[in-house]
Amino acid sequence: MKLSAKTATLLVLALLVAVSPFFFPSGYYYRVGALIFVNGIAVTGIVILTGYAGQISLGHAGFAGIGAYACALAPVHLGLHPALAVVLGGAISAVLAFLVGRPILRLKGYYLGVATLGFGILVSMVLNNERELTRGPDGIEVPELGLRGVLKDWGLDLTNGEFWYFFCGLALILGAWLALNLYGSPTGRALRALHGSEVAARTVGVDVARMKLQAFVISAVYASVSGSLLALQNKFITPDVAGFMHSIEMVTMAVLGGVGSVLGAIFGAGILTLLPQVLTVFAEYEQLVLGLVMMVVMIFLREGLLPSILRRLRGTGE
Repeated sequence: MKLSAKTATLLVLALLVAVSPFFFPSGYYYRVGALIFVNGIAVTGIVILTGYAGQISLGHAGFAGIGAYACALAPVHLGLHPALAVVLGGAISAVLAFLVGRPILRLKGYYLGVATLGFGILVSMVLNNERELTRGPDGIEVPELGLRGVLKDWGLDLTNGEFWYFFCGLALILGAWLALNLYGSPTGRALRALHGSEVAARTVGVDVARMKLQAFVISAVYASVSGSLLALQNKFITPDVAGFMHSIEMVTMAVLGGVGSVLGAIFGAGILTLLPQVLTVFAEYEQLVLGLVMMVVMIFLREGLLPSILRRLRGTGE
């Protein structure tokens, strides 16, 4: 019995989450694994926006910042449970994406990239300058989620690293499942038609403006959730989460792994999260080696790492 691409992808992710801890040499790697999963959620949103709909955003870290600071501020100022703060951050990001996306998604190419970059920079500036609310560059503490204590009462006693590893892993699997379901839905087919040619998509009845906006809003929610999870597990957050470099990291992870594939983009997130850990042996040349690796991949594996590797393996089998 041949598995569908969606089932195979989800099965691979579930196996990785379940089996990887058996190979961890220390508890520190639970933290690294959780960070990979958080980045994987963010790049899954980039896949929907760029891989499905063919649009680009260089300011998606702004939505991650909104999600992160919602978890820091809403429990204190609104009395919300941190879990509800995640939902609030996602809702705010969705509304902002809708309002901002309507005008800027009329742009194309690098004009669209610059416009989204401006949004991300604006969010970062607000978080840095509104010191009375956000404490500026010094950062702000984030309340405890509290779920680990509930699990302990139920007899499941996990360390902090173990809890966030499995919690973020489950969140990633859920996010991937939603994205893969979208791919095969009528909306997903319309987005892919839009990616191929806006003119052709409009000719067959696709509402191009609405589809672009939907993809932008959905991807913003993914970014917001990733920011919220990052803030909750760190219990502290700074405006860097909404910075320009974080936006570039998101796009780079997706493109490196394969922006047209959910599993490929998550693979890219894993590679770019792990590489800095491995390249520390190069000391001051770490960034140079990292840049060289990325250049080689972009030149020789243009579809991204995972799709290119799988294609060559299938070619070898034939």
